[in-house]
Amino acid sequence: MSKASDNPADPFKKALAEATRTMADDPDMAVTYSVDPAGMTAEGVRLPQVSRRMTGAEVLLARGTADAFALRRRFHDAGVAARYAPTGALARDIYDSMENARCEAVGARDMPGTAGNIDAKIAHEAERKAYGQATQASDVPLPVAAGYLVRQMATGRDLPVGAQNAADLWRGFVEDQAGATLSTLDDVLGDQAAFARLARKVIADLGYGDQLGDDPDAPDDDAGEDDAEEDQDAPDSSGEEQDGEDQDASPERSQEEQQDQSQAQVTMEDSADMEQGDEAELPDGEAPLEPPPPAPHSDADPGYVVYTTDFDEEIRAEDLAEPAELERLRAYLDQQLEPLKGAVSRLANKLQRRLQAQQNRSWEFDKEEGVLDAGRLARVVANPTTPLSFKWEKDTEFRDTCVTLLLDNSGSMRGRPISIAAICADVLARTLERCSVKVEILGFTTRAWKGGQARERWLAQGRPQGPGRLNDLRHIIYKSADAPWRRVRPNLGLMMKEGLLKENIDGEALEWAHRRAVARPEARKIMMVISDGAPVDDSTLSVNPASTLEKHLRDVIAMVERRKQVELIAIGIGHDVTRYYQRAVTITDVEQLAGAMTEQLASLFEVDPKKRARALGHGMGQGLGRGLGQTPGSRRVG
Repeated sequence: MSKASDNPADPFKKALAEATRTMADDPDMAVTYSVDPAGMTAEGVRLPQVSRRMTGAEVLLARGTADAFALRRRFHDAGVAARYAPTGALARDIYDSMENARCEAVGARDMPGTAGNIDAKIAHEAERKAYGQATQASDVPLPVAAGYLVRQMATGRDLPVGAQNAADLWRGFVEDQAGATLSTLDDVLGDQAAFARLARKVIADLGYGDQLGDDPDAPDDDAGEDDAEEDQDAPDSSGEEQDGEDQDASPERSQEEQQDQSQAQVTMEDSADMEQGDEAELPDGEAPLEPPPPAPHSDADPGYVVYTTDFDEEIRAEDLAEPAELERLRAYLDQQLEPLKGAVSRLANKLQRRLQAQQNRSWEFDKEEGVLDAGRLARVVANPTTPLSFKWEKDTEFRDTCVTLLLDNSGSMRGRPISIAAICADVLARTLERCSVKVEILGFTTRAWKGGQARERWLAQGRPQGPGRLNDLRHIIYKSADAPWRRVRPNLGLMMKEGLLKENIDGEALEWAHRRAVARPEARKIMMVISDGAPVDDSTLSVNPASTLEKHLRDVIAMVERRKQVELIAIGIGHDVTRYYQRAVTITDVEQLAGAMTEQLASLFEVDPKKRARALGHGMGQGLGRGLGQTPGSRRVG
């Protein structure tokens, strides 16, 4: 039996952990590896998982992330950062991004090898966010671009392609507004406090000075207190004159105030009389009609705020591209996944056999009416007094079912994850349709990066506080439940369209898909969510509490599971979604997705509830290794 120590990635992970502690000058720092998003806490750092295969991309990303965290640990003083941190959300993001760039630049001067590793991390992040395809500054968050620019200016290194494009989109604006301030960047890199003051000046130059808060270096206002004491000790001459003027004016003022008070009293009395008159004219038991309050934006959380829904859209896939383009994109999808064709076909056949086996007829015998049971006619021949035997066909749970596939169409799914998700949706739709199960395929993203028209309206209206969700939703219908697959097959190619995948607001998408499922006439509804992590929308999170979207997603999931109208399962690609969903699978390799989807659906269609529960448990824990030939050690199960 193999042991954990046999994992070929373990020596690398151990060496990287020791190097990270040394670089951070913190021998007690905890270093862990996880499929969850990388992060740093007071106790240690969490690095991206490295699988048994140890691909070059995995190794470079782990090294770059480790170096970035170690340099921040070594060169960053949390107390100094807190002293100068702005109070506004966007200004604080710019400040933090510039400070990260400073730590990385200082580290690159002392340890040049870190620069190349961190370049790999930046390239991965830029590709994940599709910054290389951005065409205007609003497609890239300003804090991200500011960090890229500061790092490039401080190190003199070229940025990776995607990050370079993001920086160039903002370069003109930043240099025009804050170029003079940034010209002194080299002089303050080694002094965090001096750099923090420069960062605050840059933020003010960029037009966000109102988010800086009080100046921590401003002297105490003792002079004002001294002046107040002098005023108290000054002669009373001016005070007497003022008092005299007040006394002279007091009779007239008192008279005017009395008139104002009497008029106000009359007005209030008149209003009261009018209200009493209105009440007197109403029939008994009725009250004045009031306009109904606006409907909440979410059934799961009535307190969930949306700034505007005017620019949201629910749209069919065929309306987002011309038929010829959809055919071309579909051909590109088929070509891209040609190497997986044999494996997914085997999975589809396996799923179909399992489902059709459960769909076979089941009968109840020895009934007084129904279909004549020919198998028992021999008893009648042997004993003519024996009554004829009839049978009834039993209904199975398998029938009258609708399956909804809800696909995350965010930018982080770009590349192989979205291709695998699309082809698996294709396979499942064809397979389930052959088994007489209705399938609906939905996708969710946003219409724009960084807020779109909703944010533009918010800016035009003076940036009111607490706007709530601040982006334009795009909910896509790739296949409605009643549409035959042959007519909508090209639609899944839309996921390959350049610029379609943007940001993800999972809670509202899940609630939308749930409403559609509940409205279906089928007796049983199943929903499978395929996502790669937590909801992320930079526009919303920059001006609201950081947990706004995540809290709403949890509330929606709780509502769906509490109402039990829809059976909900989830598959997380590269990120653990078990923290949100009760029944969920996490996979580290996208090639596992086909196996995971078929295993979970087949388990759900078990007729016996006890067998179904056992199968689901088995599928969650062990059934993922049968996907497309991956090794057991390369999987992570939620």
